[in-house]
Amino acid sequence: MSVYYPVCLLCAYGFFSNLRPSEPFLTAYLMGPDKNLTETQVVNKIYPVWTYSYLALLFPIFLATDYLRYKPVLIMHATSLVVTYVMLLKAQGMLAMQLLEFFFGLATASELAYYSYIYSVVEPAHYQRVTSYCRSITLFGSAAGSLTGQLLLSEAKVQLLHLVIITLTSACVAFVAPWFLPMPTRSLFFHKNTRAAEERQPRSTSPYEKGEDLESKVPLKIHDVSTSSRFTDMGSSSFLEVLRILFDDFKQCYRCRSLLAWSLWWALATCGYFQVINYAQALWEKVRPSQDFEIYNGYVETLSTLLGALAALLVGYLPVCWTLWGELTICILSLLMAVCVFVMDTIRNIWLCYSSYVLFRATYMLLITVATYQIAASLNMHRYALVFGVNTFVALLLQSLLTVVLVDSAGLGLDVFTQFLIYGGYFAVISMFFLLAGLYKLASRRRSKQEALGSSQAETSDSSQ
Repeated sequence: MSVYYPVCLLCAYGFFSNLRPSEPFLTAYLMGPDKNLTETQVVNKIYPVWTYSYLALLFPIFLATDYLRYKPVLIMHATSLVVTYVMLLKAQGMLAMQLLEFFFGLATASELAYYSYIYSVVEPAHYQRVTSYCRSITLFGSAAGSLTGQLLLSEAKVQLLHLVIITLTSACVAFVAPWFLPMPTRSLFFHKNTRAAEERQPRSTSPYEKGEDLESKVPLKIHDVSTSSRFTDMGSSSFLEVLRILFDDFKQCYRCRSLLAWSLWWALATCGYFQVINYAQALWEKVRPSQDFEIYNGYVETLSTLLGALAALLVGYLPVCWTLWGELTICILSLLMAVCVFVMDTIRNIWLCYSSYVLFRATYMLLITVATYQIAASLNMHRYALVFGVNTFVALLLQSLLTVVLVDSAGLGLDVFTQFLIYGGYFAVISMFFLLAGLYKLASRRRSKQEALGSSQAETSDSSQ
């Protein structure tokens, strides 16, 4: 019962906090009669605030989440969502919407408390199961919200304002759950119960990984014992000591070549993914204006979410040696993502836009799941929290640079079609980079095998003489 109580509460919170019928129609709502904002205001002045806020708040909230032991930050996440949708319902004007985006950035940054809380209140034996529960319920809530919004809009002919009211109601329901969660007694860095024995145990490997080259994992595993010892000895850590350990682990982790490669793709692709997702509605609004035509954004978001979840599920059944073929697979699928973006931009048919968007999201979900697994398989718990956080931070930093240069009115302030043309080229460059990396890796392996074969033949010849 002690396991099921927090898990059920957290799943209820994850479902209702992601049940947002208004989200697929946010751009149409802001540019419609309810808010009466222009495309330039929405795309070039309001949406960029979310990117900047998320970037600025991510690291402080990462530390605060651990120091405060998750629950207070989870409550802050719930509060930020309520404030966001109250402002979306009541506030008017561009400045108010920019402030709204700040609160939504705060909510997005503090979402990491949702995904990390459960590990502090359940035993390691339950990690895999509770992770699947908590992550799948958020996808289900998001898909249910998108589908509900579309059905209400298409079949019941409700106004977009009513979808915002339903979203606010769902956020208020979610707001109740975190208050009843038990307060954790431990956290990852500042408040630790010793789990050195757990971290010293070797991680399980998949059937497809047993034959892979694990050379890059050795340095990380050697260092794990000393790191666990430091955490065991320290008990409750000071802020400076935590920062020192994080920096030492950062240097150690990113010396690993395979981890660095997957992390590089993670940061680059997530940056481009966020840009496409954030401004896709603006593109659809230009191709098929909601004031003149019926739109189906809700169906598209529902389908893309469910297919993304299915793609993530299929990763566990793909018989691919990722260590050998990882870079070339990244190349091919990144090129597919580039093609999807180019189709959305150049062939201005709404149905092709929708189809390309669904395929783009599903492809990203498949690859990011592989990247997550490949990175996590090399690391212990506190290290993959660090690496995932660093990768997300780098992605947001790159996204902020793209936003300030291409999107923000303080920069070039490009129209949405020109933006998507650049995003397509961006994914094409990622594809070419990993093509070269993959070919170099295959050539290096072939050369190494030839040298080993030559050495073996020389030894055989010497022994026969």
